[in-house]
Amino acid sequence: MRKRLSAHLTLCFDKYFPWQNPHPFRRRHTAILGIGGNIGNTRRRFAKLLRHFRRQPQITVLETSPILKNPPFGYTDQKDFYNAVILIETNLSPSRLLRYALRTEHIFKRKRAFKNSPRTLDVDIIVFDKIAVHKRHLTLPHPHFRKRESVLIPLSYLKRGLYETVHIHGADTRRSAQKGTTRLR
Repeated sequence: MRKRLSAHLTLCFDKYFPWQNPHPFRRRHTAILGIGGNIGNTRRRFAKLLRHFRRQPQITVLETSPILKNPPFGYTDQKDFYNAVILIETNLSPSRLLRYALRTEHIFKRKRAFKNSPRTLDVDIIVFDKIAVHKRHLTLPHPHFRKRESVLIPLSYLKRGLYETVHIHGADTRRSAQKGTTRLR
């Protein structure tokens, strides 16, 4: 099923997008992943990605959004993108989750030709618990998600009330034990 939001934005509802886990396990951390792609059959790749995540013992998929078809930004001479968000619980740290996301992109044949280039799969950590991380290879919350319809629209369809979690506008002065991490209000 498809729902046209505007001339350039379409929501796609598939078997697993949106989806909600009826029996979630409790893990230490909650994160929202943004996924996207525009090479090949992206919607089928998203279904395979969901199965891949569900086989990972350190990750529990709680919920997925519908898939948004939207025009590219940055480099615009390419096909439209499909984007969605996935709410997970995990025992992985933010750095380990990033490594897992990068390995997953590699498994799904992601090639990094240039910034905003066409891709088979992109997996970004949008938020991780309520912490802010500022490291060389990892910034949380994702520094650009508030400007991207490709994240905000799918995010608004999550049913577990996490949408408010990602609209955080400040940080405590309390630092956690992990260097470069700030706990958000």
